[in-house]
Amino acid sequence: MTTLRTTPPSSQPLCQDRFTRWLKPRLMAQLDAFRGGRITLIEGSQCHHLGQAGPLQVTVIIRHSRAWKRLAFGGTVGAAESYMDGDWDTDDLVTLVRLFATNLEQVNGKMENGSARIARWLLGLAYRFQRNSITGSKRNISAHYDIGNDLFATFLDQRHWMYSSAVFPYPEASLEEASTYKLDIMLEKLDVRPEHHLLEIGTGWGGLAIHAAKTRGCKVTTTTISEEQHAHTARRIKEEGLEEQITLLKQDYRALEGRYDRLISIEMIEAVGHQYLNTYLEKVDSLLTVDGQAMLQAITIRDQRFDEAKREMDFIKRYIFPGGFLPSHHAMLASVTRKTSLNVVALDEIGQHYARTLREWRHRFEANLDKVRQQGYDERFIRMWRYYLCYCEGGFIERSIGTCHLLLAKPNAKPVPLTGAL
Repeated sequence: MTTLRTTPPSSQPLCQDRFTRWLKPRLMAQLDAFRGGRITLIEGSQCHHLGQAGPLQVTVIIRHSRAWKRLAFGGTVGAAESYMDGDWDTDDLVTLVRLFATNLEQVNGKMENGSARIARWLLGLAYRFQRNSITGSKRNISAHYDIGNDLFATFLDQRHWMYSSAVFPYPEASLEEASTYKLDIMLEKLDVRPEHHLLEIGTGWGGLAIHAAKTRGCKVTTTTISEEQHAHTARRIKEEGLEEQITLLKQDYRALEGRYDRLISIEMIEAVGHQYLNTYLEKVDSLLTVDGQAMLQAITIRDQRFDEAKREMDFIKRYIFPGGFLPSHHAMLASVTRKTSLNVVALDEIGQHYARTLREWRHRFEANLDKVRQQGYDERFIRMWRYYLCYCEGGFIERSIGTCHLLLAKPNAKPVPLTGAL
């Protein structure tokens, strides 16, 4: 929960033009139709209670009347931009996101008028130009991952720098413990042994590669196309004295060659784009030995939303992950079946662990805002990043999005011994 700074007492609502005065009650009527919770809306001296009695209770303060127009004409992306610019605040952004996720049909079907739908169409058109070709992937990855390692250091776990869902072995586990546990269970499921050569697609900041080399004794080849991540990982590998055991590449996954006993890719599939999903999984297949196995960690969207979502640009695609896309379980499994020789061995859902991971990131980010500001990030960026973390956390809690571990194996792969791990 956030302590809100309320606006000074006033005998009048915020200054509004005639169109806003016409628009506001219509939007409020749509908010009042929300189920599952209630929004206490404060604007100047006015206070409205919208929605139903329910477990989700949140307060929103309108600080600038243009927020209404931005919601009406920009839809959910407009609402996010309005928050970034300080037009409105809330005491619990995660709960607000959950309310909107719970009422997604109402939001998409009734709240977004013709102008908002046109805005969605135009954003969707722009999204088409973010295709993840080899050149496009480099540009899209750099836009997010090369904004500064020091920023990510303010909220990621300090042991592995894992920018992906952790798995919490018990409720009181720290983020560092949960990140280690996640790596251990993935390597265990994949049955990585000292004699294996492990390929990692998507290095991140080197956490998996270093952990696998140290705990499994295997040889690791890992690749990234992020300049910042490559430089950071190269330094970590040298500090750990693992230059002979880990090979660090700066290559697009499509350029990789050779055969590997095991392959792992943690939350990289979201960066390939739906146009290249088959290409990516075909490449995974081609890089494995005849008895090889692959483990993917993937953020997913509900099957029922996949076709619509792959064509639209939401807040995340607009401001956080250009070119990003979320596969669904069905989309991945259908592609594996149609385009590869791989068998689906297991699919384990860990989405609620991601909600907890994001909460830990958010708390650390908020605790380090002074450092973030010292690094040169302005208030609009801070509000954007806060919105991103809360937006994702709320989505995972409501299961609008999920995360899974997908274990794939060549037909000749031997069964992995049962261990009791997740």
